[in-house]
Amino acid sequence: MNHPTRRSALLAGAGAATAVGLAACGSADQETSSGTAASSGGSGTTTVKLQLQWVTQGQFAGYFAALDQGYYSDEGLDVQILEGGSDIVPQTVLAQGQADYAIAWVPKALASREQGAAITNVAQIYQRSGTLQVSFTKTGITAVEGLKGKKVGNWGFGNEYELFAAMTAAGLDPSSDVELVQQQFDMLGLLQGDIDAAQAMTYNEFAQLLEAENPDTGSLFTAADFNVLNWNDVGTAMLQDAVWASTEKLADTAYQQQTVKFLKASIKGWVFARDNPEEARDIVVAKGSTLGASHQLWQVNEVNKLVWPAAGGAGLIDATAWEQTVQIAMDTKNAEGQTVITEEPDEDAWTNDYVQQALDELTSAGVDVKGAAFAPETVTLAAGGA
Repeated sequence: MNHPTRRSALLAGAGAATAVGLAACGSADQETSSGTAASSGGSGTTTVKLQLQWVTQGQFAGYFAALDQGYYSDEGLDVQILEGGSDIVPQTVLAQGQADYAIAWVPKALASREQGAAITNVAQIYQRSGTLQVSFTKTGITAVEGLKGKKVGNWGFGNEYELFAAMTAAGLDPSSDVELVQQQFDMLGLLQGDIDAAQAMTYNEFAQLLEAENPDTGSLFTAADFNVLNWNDVGTAMLQDAVWASTEKLADTAYQQQTVKFLKASIKGWVFARDNPEEARDIVVAKGSTLGASHQLWQVNEVNKLVWPAAGGAGLIDATAWEQTVQIAMDTKNAEGQTVITEEPDEDAWTNDYVQQALDELTSAGVDVKGAAFAPETVTLAAGGA
């Protein structure tokens, strides 16, 4: 579904040829006709900085694949991928002009927007949530109601809202019906028995459990050892990894063109990761990932499940999923009684204008942007993810 904004008129006025024309050019000291600064790389390419929300890993395989396979350079872009970390807020880096695009979860980015960050979601790469709540089967937690009276781990920092929304919908008060435990970004709390149900991403922490040794058997744990609450099934999933752009710069034709080109190459990178998961894994490992090869293949495979299939095309923002995310962000309170946002975001919060153009171009070139036949691989994890 296309979300019309005031930028639609700008794009229409520019015409299809302009929208897909040459990449913006100039130098760091030059300005475009609208006064927006542009930077140039070598050989007439435009330098573009992409801020990730975490370190180099399979979570971002599509962007690394697009860089490695030359998809960005094919569009006249010299893309520099900036690693994230615990002390880096990608949407803030974008809003402050230190990056051209950023990868961030929608609720976190919406909170930043409400606080003044002028950013717009231009492509929803992850179509589904990758967050789980995991417990050992012996705890008997097979439904959200089963969390009552249990020690429930969560990372905080806006990662807890799907969990809190699920508990609220199940009639549980997160502040009194469970014992909330501040969880580290690992699974040690669950493995050591300090947490009954721990937060995990399908593509990372859940794999950490399956890479750990079961002390009762001497073998690695298996999926059968755990119960999993999946927020996509429960109905409280929120949109996660999306490409965010500068709202103010989207008023500039050159930045609009650049955005289409960037999204086109990025989506092509995700298509590569879908069709070549082992090669995508190797690319990520070569880029400096500190995680092992089997863990990274698991990541790429699980992330592919979040991206594909994409009914409207990879990156297209689904209005229903957006509205659900916004509603949960406005209605669900954290342990301190605060919601993610206090009011519905304005129309500049998202647009399908640019990603739709990118999808149309790729489709015309014969690229499968929907992945209807996508089938994930079966990945065997090694001890420690090696």
